Amino acid sequence: MNNDRRTLILTGASRGIGHATVKRFSAAGWRVITVSRQAFSENCPWEAGPEDHVVMDLSSNESLDEGVETLKERLQGGPLHALVNNAAISPKGPNGERLNTMMSDLDLWQSVFHVNFYAPLVLARGLFDELKAGQGSILNVTSIAGGRVHPFASAAYSTSKAALASLTREMAADYGPHGVRVNAISPGEIETAMIGPEYQALAEEIPMHRLGRPEEVASMIYVLCSDQSSYVNGSEIHINGGQHV
Repeated sequence: MNNDRRTLILTGASRGIGHATVKRFSAAGWRVITVSRQAFSENCPWEAGPEDHVVMDLSSNESLDEGVETLKERLQGGPLHALVNNAAISPKGPNGERLNTMMSDLDLWQSVFHVNFYAPLVLARGLFDELKAGQGSILNVTSIAGGRVHPFASAAYSTSKAALASLTREMAADYGPHGVRVNAISPGEIETAMIGPEYQALAEEIPMHRLGRPEEVASMIYVLCSDQSSYVNGSEIHINGGQHV
């Protein structure tokens, strides 16, 4: 292993923002270790992908614990320079409808919070020594839905993202003294496989009158995980074309 090469661990890498993030960091020469529920896809473009992919079910405590140990083994005692918690789930109703607080049962809420909120906490704590050694960064991906009632995002998803934003601030205070920065990005309507055609109508509400592109989000993730943002800690950056104003 090249000790001079910077290393990223990224959850939710198979599509959309995660896929674009892999390409951005790989282009900059980083080693990228990806995490998802699925096995590595041969269609993925980055070098050494199969060797640096870890299958992990973020909704399972057992899989999370085993996955952390596997990630530590992959690092071979070396430093970790960035952990990007991008994986998330946003369940819909049987006909694709939004699930509000009256339509979703407790099991669904627990599943959503386990993936969207608890998994980032567990991964960050489990990889703390490696992050400290690399004076690295943790980047949590929240959402514009975390700060408003969204017309399509489920109530469980939205509240889990609001909780993740709060967790980011708490972690920034706890990890900062050890040289590890913790920030978040809050994307708005981004053109990914996660959204349907109904999202296009929201473009009229956005001052820039268009949806965002995954690579635009990936570029900000890269900045927040690099030395360009060495004094940025505890921030949540809006990436939504002004939709939040």
